[in-house]
Amino acid sequence: MSHANAALSPKARLRLARLVVDDGWPVARVAERFQVSWPTAKRWADRYRQLGPNGMADRSSRPHRQPNRTGQPLVRKIVHLRWKQRLGPVAIADQTGLSASTVHAVLVRCKLNRLSHLDRVTGEPVRRYEHATPGALLHVDVTKFGNVPDGGGHRFVGRQQGGKNRAATAARTGKRSTNRGAKIGTAYGHTVLDDHSRVAYAEIHDDETAATAIAVLRRAVSWFKHPEGGGVSPAGRPARRDGRRRKRERRRRGSAVPQRQHPSTGGSRCKRRRRDPGRSLEVER
Repeated sequence: MSHANAALSPKARLRLARLVVDDGWPVARVAERFQVSWPTAKRWADRYRQLGPNGMADRSSRPHRQPNRTGQPLVRKIVHLRWKQRLGPVAIADQTGLSASTVHAVLVRCKLNRLSHLDRVTGEPVRRYEHATPGALLHVDVTKFGNVPDGGGHRFVGRQQGGKNRAATAARTGKRSTNRGAKIGTAYGHTVLDDHSRVAYAEIHDDETAATAIAVLRRAVSWFKHPEGGGVSPAGRPARRDGRRRKRERRRRGSAVPQRQHPSTGGSRCKRRRRDPGRSLEVER
């Protein structure tokens, strides 16, 4: 992409080249008209002859050959020391005989310049885990949030006004704590996330009982099948972190909601999606 002060944009280069090649204008006259040097006009005309309109784009400034580039044996040694021993550029440079800047450039090229890019156990680059098809696995999670009083809390409006807002909200809702103080209450965010597509469905309720959680799951499955939910047809079983509550409810009611325990990766994914509600998150109250 041409820079902000470039005399010729890709379209202007094409017009310049066509005047020289197709219309037979002299290079000097075209250079004067477009206010560029003679070599510049000649270069774009020659490139148009060779490559046509596709040759008017900017080329990469990367050299075709790099004779002094770090060899593959040294690159493999740097990567091995980074993976297995978690050494930094200075320590690796001391063992390989290279400069620390060269080691850092190799680590950046291999996307190993940050230890957060590596798995804590194996040391290998972190790979995104997902099921192969949409609907094969659903992650279900419930998170508790403290309600904010009407008009804003004390962190936003100050202690005095925040106390008034809290009292007014408690008077409106009729909720009081055990010591008769104002009680704002708690909201529970129920999130259902498709493992493959990362499409999420969420609802906010006043409780996290089994009946509420099962109802949210059933509505989420119906929403996923709808075109607005991406047309995801859940064919597998949900993975959840709070399966014991649903299990008790299932025994009591004989519910048909399947039970499956899964590592707690689904909860973290749901929490990440709740922090960024703009990414395919459907919220209902």
